[in-house]
Amino acid sequence: MTTEPTEPKSRYRQYLEMVIGPLEDKKRWRQYKARVRELPENYRTAVEALERYLMHFGPSGQADSLLEMVEDLADLFEQSAADGIPVREVVGQDPAEFAEAFLANYPGGSWIRRERERLSNAIDGVTGDRP
Repeated sequence: MTTEPTEPKSRYRQYLEMVIGPLEDKKRWRQYKARVRELPENYRTAVEALERYLMHFGPSGQADSLLEMVEDLADLFEQSAADGIPVREVVGQDPAEFAEAFLANYPGGSWIRRERERLSNAIDGVTGDRP
């Protein structure tokens, strides 16, 4: 999604990005937050609640995956608002179930998914149930 600049980064920018992370990611995050602020209040509140959930259970340590995920979330709610689809129809009766289904589309890096796999593998290893 992001394009690499054609000119080399200055030594100062390299150091800065080493400390705070890629500036392009920060720009994408600010653009995402601006998009969310433009949503009608009920959609904005729903996106912010889902964002909090996704931050806890989503891709950890992978800015690109996280940014892609929240940008897609903004796309979904922008389109829903434009089409007049109520928030409840978007997320269904169980918002946590919606969030988990949404997260399933972004397999990279979920710490809880890795821990579940590690637990399953450990138990499979001691019981001889390895596939």
